[in-house]
Amino acid sequence: MELNLERPIVFFDIESTGLNIATDGIAELSFVKVFPGGEKQVKTWKIRPWDYDKMCQIPMNPSASEVNGIKDEDLVDCPRFIEVAEEVVSWLKDSDLAGFNSCKFDLPMLSEELERIRQYCSRRSTDPRATPVRQEKARQMLEAVSVDLHQVRMVDVQNIYHYMEPRNLRAAYRFYCGGEDFDNAHTAEADTLATYEVLKGQLDMYQEADKHHEQPLKNDVAFLASVGYRPKTVDFAGRIILRDDVPVIAFGKYKDRTVKEVYEKDKSYFTWIENGDFTLDTKAQFRRLFREYDAESKAARSKPLQGEDLSHAADLLKKHFSGA
Repeated sequence: MELNLERPIVFFDIESTGLNIATDGIAELSFVKVFPGGEKQVKTWKIRPWDYDKMCQIPMNPSASEVNGIKDEDLVDCPRFIEVAEEVVSWLKDSDLAGFNSCKFDLPMLSEELERIRQYCSRRSTDPRATPVRQEKARQMLEAVSVDLHQVRMVDVQNIYHYMEPRNLRAAYRFYCGGEDFDNAHTAEADTLATYEVLKGQLDMYQEADKHHEQPLKNDVAFLASVGYRPKTVDFAGRIILRDDVPVIAFGKYKDRTVKEVYEKDKSYFTWIENGDFTLDTKAQFRRLFREYDAESKAARSKPLQGEDLSHAADLLKKHFSGA
């Protein structure tokens, strides 16, 4: 069914340097603009993500690169968002918006990029160090990016999907167990029994491979436990993930830094974790890793020097006692 439109609607998607809207930036932006009557226009920008305070490129988060395949070097010669913002806004004006999960991420990220430009141009337009020509150019850019995304109607296709096809236990029971609701939903015993019945129903339904699933469900607990992607975590809350079997912090100021690297540079961080609002399991795992790295460090200090380390230490002693 074609869309019944009174004015254009722009479907859009963003690939970014990461998921932190406050600090990450847009690396790729794609628009599909559909007009009343069905005409369609497509435009995609590759963008060099830019920090307007530090005046440098925002680096790709390694976990984001793993998903979207974009690397820092791919973007070096691309325009910054400020260089395409006027064209981007021209696509947005007098249009509604649509996307998948866009209310939670894509729309806030697009708004953040526009706000960064507005703040940068506001400072530039009154900066006495800027030439009159550059001040005027900044004022013109402010006018060009004056769209207010808070006033735009936004269709989030994921919201419709979840509304029409809810992904909860009651919906799963209806789907796998004969189309009826189960009694006493949201009581612990009823929910537990329903979960058991749903798993059996899944095993009944997915006995054959299809074009979307190379393997059918195996009636094997080890296989069932492996179904579906989820990052390997050290703690149950997922504050520490495993990347190539190396513990990596998954949140906060040290996000994507290895726990060992933080141990070597900022041991007070572990005290902050211990006193913070974290699960007891998370604290226990940080303590375990701290003890592990502490033991490694002490063992390394007590180990007799050999080879190049011994030669280097000898050279330092010679310089010290010779006054060099």
